[in-house]
Amino acid sequence: MSRLKELRNYVNARLNEMEDADKRISAVNHLYGVSLAATMIAKKREMDPELSAMAAMLHDLYAYESGSYDDHAHKGADLARKILGELKLTDEKENEIICSAIYHHDDKLVVDSPMDEVLKDADVIHHCMNDLSKPVKDKEKVRFENLCREFGM
Repeated sequence: MSRLKELRNYVNARLNEMEDADKRISAVNHLYGVSLAATMIAKKREMDPELSAMAAMLHDLYAYESGSYDDHAHKGADLARKILGELKLTDEKENEIICSAIYHHDDKLVVDSPMDEVLKDADVIHHCMNDLSKPVKDKEKVRFENLCREFGM
């Protein structure tokens, strides 16, 4: 079984413990949507699509499980580090790459490492394309416009 599939199985099991079906569906939709977007962005930018997808599968897990978005990126990176250590799917360098992306993913107005940027951009793509009736958030406008240019949209 691939590392990504194993991680998805683990995340699915945790999400299936959520009692609220609407929140569970929202979590699955967002984590898988961002994971797909991260894979595509990483491939286009010639980066590691598997690590990008893995970071995306974990990036908001803390928020969904806790019900809180307060400092969710930093707390989510801590949770991801714990999960990655438990599953032993990645080495220490890969853990750092994944956890850094999660730690920084909410800083949409700041430019960080290339892998951090993949996760931020994947998150923005999903936020903006998942429900076209909603306006693009101010903190995501420039990033979304840049992504539209990059992908010829």
